Amino acid sequence: MPLSTHADRFARLALANITREYPNFPAHLITSADEAHAPRTLHPAFYGAYDWHSSVHMHWLLVRLLRRHGGTPALPESARAVAVLDRHLTPGNLAVEAAYLRAHPSFERPYGWVWLLVLAAECRALGGENGARWAAALEPAVAAVDGLLAGWLPKATYPVRHGNHPNSAFALGLALDSGELSAETDSAVRERLLAWFADDHDAPAHWEPSGQDFLSPALSEADAVRRVLPAERFAAWLDRFLPALRTGAPCAPLDVPVVSDHADPQIGHLLGLTLSRAAALRSLADALPDGPARARLTAAAEAHLAAGLPAVERGDFTTDHWLATFAALALDPAGER
Repeated sequence: MPLSTHADRFARLALANITREYPNFPAHLITSADEAHAPRTLHPAFYGAYDWHSSVHMHWLLVRLLRRHGGTPALPESARAVAVLDRHLTPGNLAVEAAYLRAHPSFERPYGWVWLLVLAAECRALGGENGARWAAALEPAVAAVDGLLAGWLPKATYPVRHGNHPNSAFALGLALDSGELSAETDSAVRERLLAWFADDHDAPAHWEPSGQDFLSPALSEADAVRRVLPAERFAAWLDRFLPALRTGAPCAPLDVPVVSDHADPQIGHLLGLTLSRAAALRSLADALPDGPARARLTAAAEAHLAAGLPAVERGDFTTDHWLATFAALALDPAGER
């Protein structure tokens, strides 16, 4: 099922969210009674969609949909999307965002950082007058993220492995995909991923999922390693890391999670898990030769996607503000992510 099937619906969701300032959950430490802390003041570009990272990746979704439709009126919301993006992605707004990132070096580390890189990459890929204008406006913020990553990686002795925003593997995998890193930072990311994960084996996959995961620790790690090892070495690594794929034994990340309360903001994360797993499972399957492991991964990806897609738009802001992004990642072919 292609992303284009859902383009109109996802575009309306993205537009509704990135222009909605409240409710808002700012990750901002207020240091004095006199400090301005309204979302639009702190983040003139990314004030909507409940929190900063969701705003950034819903902007990405909107640009992605424009690119899939060539930026033409074939997308009914095209004119409105361009107008909103023009209001948000201005040099002045992005200069404020870049300054905020530099002044708060642990803010949104690394998840939000990396979505900003992916947004810039999508603008660049869109091309044309619009894409070039937005990509140019984003350059100071991209440079800020590159510098923050370069400063943080040597100190990141251990990866964060749990299935929430700070997960190291998911973020650094997306950072590599973006192509927005400097050569030095790209090399540092690859070295850190190998240092963290190259010797891993027998992942405790039976621990998954935790009660509020929206990422799979095992699959996120495997998908990151896929990006930094040659295909034949990766296949051997994956066999050691998740031997159940070869033996046919039960493997918890292949099982669709039970979501008992879609409206609960934390339990509802498991809806995102269905979609992020679908994306990782497809990418991992594409990286393997034909065989039982590839077949199991492909079947599991389809099952997760079928479970997650109906939840993308429910009229409930707790999930509507972010799920469509992960649906887009799951729907797109691996080669285009």
